[in-house]
Amino acid sequence: MKRKATAVWQGSGKEGKGHLTTETGVLNKTQYSFSSRFEEGTGTNPEELIAAAHAGCFSMKLSFNLSGANFPPKALETQCIITFEEGTVKQSKLILKAKVDGIAEDKFAELVKDAEKNCPISRLLNTEIVVEYTLN
Repeated sequence: MKRKATAVWQGSGKEGKGHLTTETGVLNKTQYSFSSRFEEGTGTNPEELIAAAHAGCFSMKLSFNLSGANFPPKALETQCIITFEEGTVKQSKLILKAKVDGIAEDKFAELVKDAEKNCPISRLLNTEIVVEYTLN
């Protein structure tokens, strides 16, 4: 499987502007700029997209883990906070709210740890990954 996206940038790093398009069209000439990355400007930025990718990937991997252990989740809500400092992604923090019936805390923790380490985006990132969760 291969997936693709295209970035177009025009101008200098600070004054320039760009847009992102994905093959599915979910992003279609979505604006990004210095302002949307480092200030509060309109548009997206690479770190926000990494956060979305990591939250989604982790949630799906955990769902597979739970279902494989006969504890299909009722709901998994994962927020990802990417810390970007000094030109480097320093941390990806995943905050999970899970609704899973009948699972013991230690088994849940084991499956979360596996998803943290083995979802494809976690494996891609060269940064500290932290997971906090609540289980209901």
